[in-house]
Amino acid sequence: MLSIIGVAMVQISPQLGLSVTMEGLIGASALIGIFFGAFLGGYLTDRFGRQVLYTIDLIAIIVCSVAQYWADDPIWLFVLRLLIGMAVGADYPIATSLLAEFTPRRYRGPLLGGLIVMWFLGAAVAYVVGEILLHFGDQGWRWMLFSAAIPATVIVLLRMGTPESPRWLANKGRTDEANAVMLKVFGPGATVADLSAQEERRVRLRDLMRSGYAGRMVYITMFWTCSVVPLFAVYAFGPRILDALRLGGRLANIGSAMITVLFLIGCAVAMLLVNRMGRRPLVIHSFAWSGLALLFLGLFPQAPTAVIMALFAAYALLIGGTQVLQWIYPNELFPTEIRGSAVGLASSLSRIGAAVGTYLVPLALTGWGIGGTMLAAAAITLLGAVVSVLRAPETRGMALHESASLAPEGTPAGEQVTEVR
Repeated sequence: MLSIIGVAMVQISPQLGLSVTMEGLIGASALIGIFFGAFLGGYLTDRFGRQVLYTIDLIAIIVCSVAQYWADDPIWLFVLRLLIGMAVGADYPIATSLLAEFTPRRYRGPLLGGLIVMWFLGAAVAYVVGEILLHFGDQGWRWMLFSAAIPATVIVLLRMGTPESPRWLANKGRTDEANAVMLKVFGPGATVADLSAQEERRVRLRDLMRSGYAGRMVYITMFWTCSVVPLFAVYAFGPRILDALRLGGRLANIGSAMITVLFLIGCAVAMLLVNRMGRRPLVIHSFAWSGLALLFLGLFPQAPTAVIMALFAAYALLIGGTQVLQWIYPNELFPTEIRGSAVGLASSLSRIGAAVGTYLVPLALTGWGIGGTMLAAAAITLLGAVVSVLRAPETRGMALHESASLAPEGTPAGEQVTEVR
């Protein structure tokens, strides 16, 4: 629903007479919405539970996606995509918190990473659908944006009956309900006592920036920003970027679809490596090598077509490590009481850079050219590598209470070193 805008813009721009500024705003509108929706959704899911909002956000996506079909002016389209972004952003902390709190440590990394794999699978399908609908006449873009309602409807049906997180219930003092969920999900003998070893201190979100968690929030925000700014720019303006690299016309759309498939493959590989390789090495290598691919694209924008496509393919494959860790790190580094809020806040803050970057892509292509634009993307990605070398933690093999602990390395998880009231 987000990535298909890159193909749809091919028809939207001339039909609605979009200026370069308006192109950037519509391309960035969903990201702006994610900024507001992620933090709000995180706060609400920590306060009212994961299950309550698990379906409401998708219903909002369905309604707004259908309404896009009748959008006749840029402002109306911008508003609808802003609302869709808010609903998508709200789903980030809701869905990931629920999965993290249900999943044993052995499978937590791969399963959380699997959410990103499914995101890229949807993006790849969106590009294919967009390319098909592009040939349905001048109204093809309307059907592209409308089509997002279909998978959202399927997911709503699949989510029916999902129980509340037993960790959240236990932290709210609703022990009987938590035990009922444990019995239903894990079978006879499973009780909330199985979670008691991860008893966490009460941490309020407003205390976060005055506690040891502030450093974690800064790192998560920076790493997440550096990983999504170039990626969302490619998604929103993939065909236009490839056109600037002399891969224009239909080849640009096909190339964008191929790159999306490679994003999917890269994330799938990273999902398999996240437990074997570890979180810290994976994020550092992913940033470093994908950043070098963008650097070469910026230095040699006139290279042969095969070289251009090979470098884009390398970026798409190698950035997968940073993508899967977007959901793993935030859920592992914060305690249950503020997990949803922390994930939402990190997602919101990272989307500031992503929205600004996406908005500036058409302006950068016009002012700096494709070489300068790719060099800027490379600088952002390589900055992520530097920050990760300095701050990336290792949480492989830890229970949630261990990875969320503020105890320094070598200190037992129960011995907290920072008092938060």
